[in-house]
Amino acid sequence: MRTISIVALFVLTVAAAADAPVLEPKDFAAQLAKGSEVAVFQVGFGYQYRANHIPGAVYAGPASRPDGIELLKTAAAKLSRDREIVLYCGCCPWEKCPNIKPAIEALKGMGFTRVTAVHIPTTFKADWIDKGYPVESGEKK
Repeated sequence: MRTISIVALFVLTVAAAADAPVLEPKDFAAQLAKGSEVAVFQVGFGYQYRANHIPGAVYAGPASRPDGIELLKTAAAKLSRDREIVLYCGCCPWEKCPNIKPAIEALKGMGFTRVTAVHIPTTFKADWIDKGYPVESGEKK
């Protein structure tokens, strides 16, 4: 029980620091399976996106770099500011991810009000692919 409480406290602390709610991978996979109409952006590195990404996700570049933030802003610019947006990275453990927080801050700065991040505790491979959640590969057309 204590481990679960510590994990929950950690997730809430990280989410508060990023100023956005988080979704656990299993919950987001279930939401997608129901046909959810969310805008999904992968804010990590291109090689990861090309190898495997969440179906329907748009590559928005690594948000830790100015060119990545610009890609994200361009990809999101045409969306309604009340559209539900879900971000994910998975390049490294959640607490070390250089991309999620800057992506959230950029979208909030653009006026988006429904921004969520998928909590990837270790890596996208371990916490999404290896769990059997859906993926697609290659560039999105």
